Amino acid sequence: MVKICFYFQVHQPHRLKKYSIFDIGKDNDYFDHKKNKEVMRKVARKNYLPMNNLLLHLIRKHNGKFKASFSITGTAMEQFEEYAPEVLESFKELAKTGHVEFLNETYHHSLSYLYSKEEFREQLELHRKMIKKHFKQEPKIFRNTELIFNNELAKHIEDLGYEGIIAEGADHILQGRTPGYVYKAVSTEKIKVLLKNYKLSDDIAFRFSNKGWEEHPLTAEKYASWIHSHNGSSEIINLFMDYETFGEHQWEDTGIFTFMKQLPEEILKHPDNEFVTVSEAVKKHEPRDVIDNHNFTSWADVERDLTAWLGNSLQNSAKQELYKIEKHVKATRNKELINTWRKMTTSDHFYYMCTKWFNDGDVHKYFNPYDSPYEAFITFMNVLNDFTRRINKEKNTDKQIIVHETPSMILTQ
Repeated sequence: MVKICFYFQVHQPHRLKKYSIFDIGKDNDYFDHKKNKEVMRKVARKNYLPMNNLLLHLIRKHNGKFKASFSITGTAMEQFEEYAPEVLESFKELAKTGHVEFLNETYHHSLSYLYSKEEFREQLELHRKMIKKHFKQEPKIFRNTELIFNNELAKHIEDLGYEGIIAEGADHILQGRTPGYVYKAVSTEKIKVLLKNYKLSDDIAFRFSNKGWEEHPLTAEKYASWIHSHNGSSEIINLFMDYETFGEHQWEDTGIFTFMKQLPEEILKHPDNEFVTVSEAVKKHEPRDVIDNHNFTSWADVERDLTAWLGNSLQNSAKQELYKIEKHVKATRNKELINTWRKMTTSDHFYYMCTKWFNDGDVHKYFNPYDSPYEAFITFMNVLNDFTRRINKEKNTDKQIIVHETPSMILTQ
């Protein structure tokens, strides 16, 4: 018997507006509200609303045999409330079915685990409260930003009381094994690890509309046959992907909605197949083996490491300066300042600074408001300079915190 676990990531950042050195000390509103609204309304129309309606239809059509799991960031939820409340309502309708699960992650889609365990735990709690408020669920499964994972993180999450964690099924973690079983990290005792089947996931998320792909066009019947072929060699197939795959990354005219509409029926034709949520997968299976992952992995790029966010001097400098002021920001007890700082921890700001293959029109330019990673860096640092001035005023002491000017060599690397 093979269980199919669909997990979807939903995220939108609070994008910064173009902020020059001449704005420092004059403008305290850092975010591009017009752009954020524009993107949210566009994706709501092309992806969130039609796909939520489709999932609701599939759950009802198959009497609850079709199920799915989501992680929705706090920054996305804030923008649903402000720019697309109908999207939030449609997610609530999915939650009411009892066949859709919501996972826990960092509220601001941050890399806080790498820099501040205290901030990391605070963001988890903020996100947990959000899930309970809107969806009436108490999450027991954790999903880190961009599926960032290693042994230490698994142990930390276990100590916080979670029952499961999801991660990328990278080849170097599996070492020839299949992602089709539940695993356990070498550092843990109880928490279970579900690993993404990146090949089958990426067949939908990235290759679906590629006419040069040898399997194009991908039909629901063909894909279901690939699922069926795992009976006897896998217990679970984890299909993890960005929710924006449907209608945004893969446009409606590619046939992606038709494919998804037909897929559950084709998969359920096999009597040994069933859909499960992440929690159900964790509860129904014991770990088959142990994985040992010392270095951090993620689901980004072919390297599946952290270089998409921390691969150059721009990113590392910006990140260090941001977290350097954390204790000073929190010491102000000013909710507006703390919230602004947290919005700046969102990983997208550092992703925009990525210099890997930027000129090739790759995924790093998707929804990117900047013309270059250097412009992203300069904008971020200008904002951080102004923000730090505000913190200094709030402290009202002679001891000032300083954002270091970045050496020109960094800008020319």
